[in-house]
Amino acid sequence: MQVYTKTSAKSSVVHIGLDDTDSTRGKCTTHAAYRITDYLLNHKFSEFVDYPLLIRLNPNIPWKTRGNGAVCLRFRTAYHEDVLDRLMDLVDHERLVASGANPGIAVYCGESIPPSIQSFARKALYDVVSRKMAEELAKRHQIRFFIDGNGQGLVGSIAAIGTLLQEDHTFEAVAYRKQEKCGTLRKLDSAQVVQYDTETFPYTFNNYDRSHHRVLILPHGPDPVFCGIRGESAEIVVSALRKLQISEKLEGHMVFRTNQGTNQHLQNEMGFADIKCYTAGFSQCRVDSRPTVIEGGHAIFSVRDPVGAVVNAAVYEPTDLVNIAAKLEVGDVIKIGFGVRKPSSKHLRILNVEYLQVLETKEIFETVNPICLTCNKRMKSEGMNKGFRCHKCGSRNKDAKKILILKPRMIETRLFVPTPRAHRHLTKPVHRYGMEKSLRSTSAITLCPAWFSKT
Repeated sequence: MQVYTKTSAKSSVVHIGLDDTDSTRGKCTTHAAYRITDYLLNHKFSEFVDYPLLIRLNPNIPWKTRGNGAVCLRFRTAYHEDVLDRLMDLVDHERLVASGANPGIAVYCGESIPPSIQSFARKALYDVVSRKMAEELAKRHQIRFFIDGNGQGLVGSIAAIGTLLQEDHTFEAVAYRKQEKCGTLRKLDSAQVVQYDTETFPYTFNNYDRSHHRVLILPHGPDPVFCGIRGESAEIVVSALRKLQISEKLEGHMVFRTNQGTNQHLQNEMGFADIKCYTAGFSQCRVDSRPTVIEGGHAIFSVRDPVGAVVNAAVYEPTDLVNIAAKLEVGDVIKIGFGVRKPSSKHLRILNVEYLQVLETKEIFETVNPICLTCNKRMKSEGMNKGFRCHKCGSRNKDAKKILILKPRMIETRLFVPTPRAHRHLTKPVHRYGMEKSLRSTSAITLCPAWFSKT
């Protein structure tokens, strides 16, 4: 493992960023953070000044880890070198490179995060940032960093440090399995999930997809996560976790403060003329061509931005939004959140739609035959320039003309989001609009007593 060290830190707040310690053998970045936190709490080395942060970065990056999540631990300590030594012991416990991991670890000491690091973190949410950019930033701000493999994990580790989450945020209580259970089937009664989902909604979310009868809190891989419960406060997610009657003995749980369920990656307004593949953002635009449903049940249509640039957009079948998209008409004004897909042989570039908000529908008229003045029934044409005849009463009208009527639009002007089973980690559930929260300062955070446990 390569080790890059700048000056030793003074007694202050230490910010540890972790990313890409996942592997095909079931390792998990949040679990590495759990183990480090356990050590810090057990040895009285530190006082945590914030919950561990779980930061989901740009989900459109093709070389990302499973959930493209990085973790930051913030704590005050006077034992910097002891902490760093133990950190390296934990990371080196297993060499993960051969199993697909490219870990990056960053350590910054300071009471506040420099604006340039915060700016880097914001960019990592919606754009493509390189390891070189991360290394240059680290050296400029005396950030110690440790990389292995291709070192791509350094990007996420520094981005996690730079994300303060003073804007909208949520919480997740993650329960961890004992090592001997990893890789075995997770057993949980779905009725319990439905019950606590009913009792705690809207203060927890994405527990169960009722439309498809699917439990959403259980992962499916060999990683050490048993389940994760997301919600609006640390207290509510811990309470919900305790409602579950989990039969297997767990290692413990830890609460993360997160940007999950916030659409944080879709806050960058983008014009279509200069979009780059793998980026993310939003645009208010007009429908430029009627949607076409293609093989696989996906809808494709073109959109035009305010300066006239046109690009194709796609709504995919698993989102359950295809039926909505299919009702769009040319001229409708919409707002879409999207990721930009890499060009293919069929499309130079395409926007993968993550949400769709109908702002304004265009009036659509259709031409119909006139009404019979005698019996009030729709007449039929006798032929070109021959007028119309009523087939019920036989009345004829040679002077009658076809008329224009306003066609009813079968689409509401409102926000549409994917079904829960198709949500990305960052996808904002529709009920969370209006529930956003923010912090004046992260120094005001008080951790709930049950935020960490080890059995």
